[in-house]
Amino acid sequence: MIYQLSKLWVLLLIFTSCDTGKLHVIADLPMGLHEASAVEAVKGSKLLWTIEDAGNDNYVFGFNTNGKMIKRIKINNAKNRDWEDLTSDANGNLYIGDFGNNKKKHDHFTIYKVSDLESDETNADRIVFHLPKKVKPEDFEAFFLWKGYFYIFSKENKSSILLKVPNTVGEHTAELVTDFNLDGKHHKITSADISSDGKTIVLLNHDKLWKITNFEEDHFFKGNIEELKFDHNSQKEGICFKNESTVYITDEKNKSEGGNLYTFNLNQTD
Repeated sequence: MIYQLSKLWVLLLIFTSCDTGKLHVIADLPMGLHEASAVEAVKGSKLLWTIEDAGNDNYVFGFNTNGKMIKRIKINNAKNRDWEDLTSDANGNLYIGDFGNNKKKHDHFTIYKVSDLESDETNADRIVFHLPKKVKPEDFEAFFLWKGYFYIFSKENKSSILLKVPNTVGEHTAELVTDFNLDGKHHKITSADISSDGKTIVLLNHDKLWKITNFEEDHFFKGNIEELKFDHNSQKEGICFKNESTVYITDEKNKSEGGNLYTFNLNQTD
């Protein structure tokens, strides 16, 4: 009897420790990834792509949906000052957002354009941007590419800003699109994406995402904003669309938790 109770207790612990709420676990992330800070699906590639953030090497990694590392590419002419997010374009180019700024000491940032996802080493083109006048340095962790512009979101908890930078190699001054506040508490944005039809935006947080629809031009925050909770809290750092109604999400490994690739249905109801 005692043995049976102990066995049931162990099973209960396993079950509760593996509870991921409304997220569906697809795979463990590859073992070599300690701080996966993004995830991106690139047109023409069967892999999902990720990076690691500040303090790690200048590599992009491609893995399959079984969690197996398939590709590891060194970006020879890039430095990982604080890589935070990935986006891509319709031509199969991958863009690395090197704009993390935890200490808010930097006022210029780099987006690396990676066109070769087949070689083991490559060089990247650079899109460098400076902050507009009177805009103080912020910590940026999320962006996406839409209609020829990068839209870059600050991570702030109380008040955030949205910048706009053209997708043109060279040096630019970012344009301040708007400042904004999301309802509720704890709304730090850690990753972002826009659907291929340009009709849905997702902004990621550790325990939820915001789904934005019915916006006009880049007046995103005048559209319909839905808060979708995961019923699960971890250090989620990456989001991208799988299809129009489903997103991939990744989180960082923390002891026995996290380090997973998930899917999340944007149309589910409570």
